[in-house]
This record gives sequence, structure tokens and C-alpha cells, in this order.
Amino acid sequence: MIRDPELLDQLIDTISRFVRERLIPNEARLAEEDAVPVELLQEMKEMGLFGLSIPEEYGGLGLTMEEEALVAMEIGKTSPAFRSVFGTNNGIGAQGILIDGTPEQKARYVPRLATGELLSSFCLTEPDSGSDAASLRTTAVRDGDHYVLNGTKRFITNGPEADVFTVMARTDPNHKGAGGITAFIVEGDTPGLKRGPSDNKMGQKGAHTCDIIFEDCRVPAENIIGGQEGQGFKTAMKVLDRGRLHISAVCVGVAERLVEESLNYAIERKQFGVPLADHQLVQAMLADSKTEAYAGRSMVLDAARRKDAGENVSTLASCCKLFCAEMVGRVADRAVQVHGGAGYMAEYAVERFYRDVRLFRIYEGTTQIQQLVIARNMVREVS
Repeated sequence: MIRDPELLDQLIDTISRFVRERLIPNEARLAEEDAVPVELLQEMKEMGLFGLSIPEEYGGLGLTMEEEALVAMEIGKTSPAFRSVFGTNNGIGAQGILIDGTPEQKARYVPRLATGELLSSFCLTEPDSGSDAASLRTTAVRDGDHYVLNGTKRFITNGPEADVFTVMARTDPNHKGAGGITAFIVEGDTPGLKRGPSDNKMGQKGAHTCDIIFEDCRVPAENIIGGQEGQGFKTAMKVLDRGRLHISAVCVGVAERLVEESLNYAIERKQFGVPLADHQLVQAMLADSKTEAYAGRSMVLDAARRKDAGENVSTLASCCKLFCAEMVGRVADRAVQVHGGAGYMAEYAVERFYRDVRLFRIYEGTTQIQQLVIARNMVREVS
């Protein structure tokens, strides 16, 4: 749902110009320094990017799902690490508090998440618990008016820098499934919270992840999201639809950038005396990539509109995540192929994007998890 087309066009134009004039020229610097430049981070805060999906009453822009998807497509046209730094504040780092948090929790944390004063992180994955999130082992034991957390979380986005963590921990050791899991808000300077070294990843340099270790970490009982034990996994599941649609939109943006890079190179580069773009087999790769990017855009916007209309889009969100994450991988592969040997060289953006997009098929639910969600929902609806 688009509430004010003129205002949205202004926002998208501003973000598009920011991406084109500020972020794209700094992509190589981002990758080389493995960090978002401080001045760009400040500009992101001033533009309101940390509060895109946070309601206006808490200082955010309050974008609808469709509006957020359109914005995410523009942001996707540059290195994914730029988006990663503020993406968690708009997604799983804030949405759980917004959906299930107490009024006090919302008032304390959400406004500062919207401005970027606080950087958030979401702790669910563990060394022995990835796609099977309900089997997590991190424990939270009641001790007076506190809980004592012990355990390790792995691959935690923004982990090295985050100021506040949403942490999933098992409060009921006798309940081995999802029902024994509780969500906690844990501030980054809490004694007993330790951060491992930053992970050395295949791609997405500048988007930092690390282990988060809890060793007798004492968290006030009032920091249980919603104030009730056993609701943590349900809270995590509630934020997935929006997160999956957001990531799908980013995949579309990256795909569109790669189509543009491939087309420009094919027009400029000559082989056998004519531009690459005149060769039919190159044209076929360009056409396939354009078609798939358009299909992804159409899917995401349709699902976003349905979500804004109040429909249950769990299946559609997984369809989008499944298709778009796989699609952008194919587009990136073709982009390297169109560039030929140059596409394998670090001086060209497609080489970096080829590595960056591989992660989209893994986080926010792997491709295989999306297949299971879709199929199980289909069967459930018929049954």
C-alpha cells in the first residue's frame, strides 16, 4: 500500500541519489577497509534509514511493506553491507519489541533504534542450532529478579558493534521444543556478554558478524520481551514475513544493478569487431537476467501489497525469498560470464557481487527451509 505517492517518490529519489552519488563510489573502500565509513553511517542516520519500518510515533518513517520493498530495491543497487548495518534495526532487531514488547520496552528502546543511536542485533543461531532453531541450547535460569544466561550464539550480524541484542534462550529445560524458548532484551555492556573475533567471510565485507558468548550473564526479568516466558520462538516467527520480503526486495535491487553492469559492459566491449551486445548468446544471457529480475520485482510487490491488506503472507514471503535469493545468484553468475575474464577480476563490481549474493540463499531461512515452509503450508491449507 502506497499512502502518498508524491512523498514516496521524493524519498526514493533521495535514496537513489544517495546510493548513486555516495555509496556506489565507496564500494571498493568498503570492501578494502571492511567497514562502513563513519561519515556515510552518519548520513544514513540523518536520512532516517535506521527507522524505515519503525512507526512514526517512535520516530521512524513508518513505511508500509510495499513502500519498504520499493526503498529496499533502491538500496539493493549497491553493496549489501551498506544495508546490513541498518537493516537489523528495521527488521528482527526492532520488530520483535514492536510486536510483542511491553509499553515500557518500546518506549525505552524503539525511538533510539529508529534514530540509529542504538545498533541492534538478533541472537538465535548457535553452533549446533541453525535451521533447527527450536533446538537451541542457550539457557536462562531464574535467579530472583534476574535471569542468568549461558551459551553461545553464532554468525550474529552487527555482533561486534551492537548496543542491544534480542536473545533467544531456553527458560524451560523440560520443554525441548519451541515452547520452552523466551526472548530477552540484553544490552551490549551487560557483564557476562562477550564478543568473539569478527568472522572472516567469503563476501559482504563491511557487514560484521561474530560469536556472542554469554557466561553467567545476568539480565533483569523485566527484559523478557512481552514479560512472559515461553513466547520467544513465536516472537521470532512473527517477524519473519517482513524480514523475508525485505531481503527479497534487496535481492531484486542487486539483480537490477547486475543487469545494468552487464548491459553497459556488453555495449562497450567489442569481440570479433562488434559489441558483445550484438552477439545472440550474450543477448540471451541479458534477456534471461532482465526477465528474472522483473519476475522477482513483481512477486515481492504483490506479496507486500497483500501483507499491507492484512492477508497472511507466510507462504508468499517464503516463495519470494526462495525465488529471489536463487534468482540473484543466477543473475550474478551470468554477469560474470558476460564480462568474461574481466568478471573474475576484483576491479569489476560483478566479481564482488558474485561473492556477496551467495549469502542471500542462507540467511533469513535457507532455500531449503523456504521449500519446507511453502510445502507444509500448502498441505496444511488443504487439510
